[in-house]
Amino acid sequence: MTLAEIQRRCLEFASRATAADAAHDIAHVKRVLKNTLYLSDLENTNSWVTVPAACLHDCVPVAKDSALRAQGSRLAAEAATGFLVTIGFPDDLLDGVYHAIEAHSFSARIEPRTAEARVVQDADRLDSLGAIGIARCLLVGGRLDRPLCAVDDPFCDDREPDDGKYTIDHFYAKLLKLPATMQTEAGRAEADRRASLMRGYLDQLRAEIL
Repeated sequence: MTLAEIQRRCLEFASRATAADAAHDIAHVKRVLKNTLYLSDLENTNSWVTVPAACLHDCVPVAKDSALRAQGSRLAAEAATGFLVTIGFPDDLLDGVYHAIEAHSFSARIEPRTAEARVVQDADRLDSLGAIGIARCLLVGGRLDRPLCAVDDPFCDDREPDDGKYTIDHFYAKLLKLPATMQTEAGRAEADRRASLMRGYLDQLRAEIL
C-alpha cells in the first residue's frame, strides 16, 4: 500500500466522524494535513507517521466545552490506530502515529517526544492562527453562544481573559500564546507571521468599537 492510498483511506475514515463544531470539520483536517506536509518536508520527518496522524487527529470529536476535552486526543489516537490495523498499516509505525495524535492537543498538555509529533502539533496549532484562526475562533464562540467581548473591557486591558465567557478573550487566553509553544523552526516562523495578522485584526477591532 502506498502512502497516497493510506492518506486517501485515512481521510475517508476521518470524514465519517461527526465534527465537534464547524471549526473542526474535514476542511480543518485537510488544512492540518497541508501544514503537516509542508513541515514534514522541511523537518525531514517520516511522512508515514505524520500523514496518517494529521488525517486522523480529530477522528473522535469532543466538543470544546466537554468534560472529556483533555482526553480527546487519546481517544482519537486509540480510534486511529485501531483503524490503521484494519487496513494493514505497518505495525512498527503504530506507536509513532498514536503518540503524534495524542500529543497534538493543547488541552492534553502532552510533551511531544518525536520529531513527527512535533510536526503534527505545530501543524494543528497553525490552523488556530492567522485569518483562518480568526474565523475559527468566531465560529466556535458563536457555536457556544458566547458574547463577542466584554462591553467594559473588550481587550482584557485591566482583567484576566476569560474565554469561557467571551469569544475575543480566547485570543489572549490561548491563541496569541501559541507561537511561543511551536516545536519546529519553520512552524514558529509561520506562527509568528499569522499571529501578527491577528494582532492587526484586534487593533482594527479596537479602533472600530472603542
